Amino acid sequence: MENEATIRLAIFLGLFAALAAAETLAPRRERSQKRSKRWVTNWGITIANTVLLRLMALALPLLAVGAAVDAQAQGWGLFNAITLPGWIEVIAAILILDFVIWGQHLITHKVPLLWRLHRVHHADVDMDVTTAIRFHPIEIALSMILKIGVVYLLGPAALAVILFEIMLNGTAMFNHANIRLPLWLDAIVRRVLVTPDMHRVHHSVHRDEHDSNYGFALSIWDQMFGTYIAQPRAGHDDMQVGLEWQDDRPARLGWSLSLPFARK
Repeated sequence: MENEATIRLAIFLGLFAALAAAETLAPRRERSQKRSKRWVTNWGITIANTVLLRLMALALPLLAVGAAVDAQAQGWGLFNAITLPGWIEVIAAILILDFVIWGQHLITHKVPLLWRLHRVHHADVDMDVTTAIRFHPIEIALSMILKIGVVYLLGPAALAVILFEIMLNGTAMFNHANIRLPLWLDAIVRRVLVTPDMHRVHHSVHRDEHDSNYGFALSIWDQMFGTYIAQPRAGHDDMQVGLEWQDDRPARLGWSLSLPFARK
């Protein structure tokens, strides 16, 4: 798709700015650290991720969208072997890809080696829109490899992959944002999409709570597979976010990037 990267970047920056403004004007929870200190670390991590993905694109040379184009050209994958209306194929591809990301997220909590990588995301002691981009570069690389493999198996249209990536990035920023939705609106939205209050439970220091609510975009998978917890036991104002044993070091870039290799 022509100008795909530019369109995705514009949507990302627009949503980021809107959510950052909203959580500045009406934050859901008080911050325990200065936002500027955390943002340097979280943006530093995402810059490292961007550089790594660019290098991967040179080596592979296909990322998820490129894999969709290649699979369609080669006639590979499920959707290239069957005939479906275009709109059904797009919806089916988005649902399958979202389920795969949900399953990947669950596995990162169950496999000790993957959890060492994923806990970099959970080590943020405050949650805001930048928490959505705080993932260790190795985890980002493994996630991209998984998506590429699934895209080749499915053979979806490139448009479906682009729409999924936009949805995933947008909803991840939304549900990590430190914003307050009216309770009645939250109750409606979380029937389909993961809300900030729903996902905050997942960032609790309590193991049973952070082993729940794995969805980034659609909430239906947690509800279907019994991993849904509606509210934190301590309430949203008093709950502790992060890792139980940590101190203020999550705001440091070096500590965050080296966390997977720490003894704890």
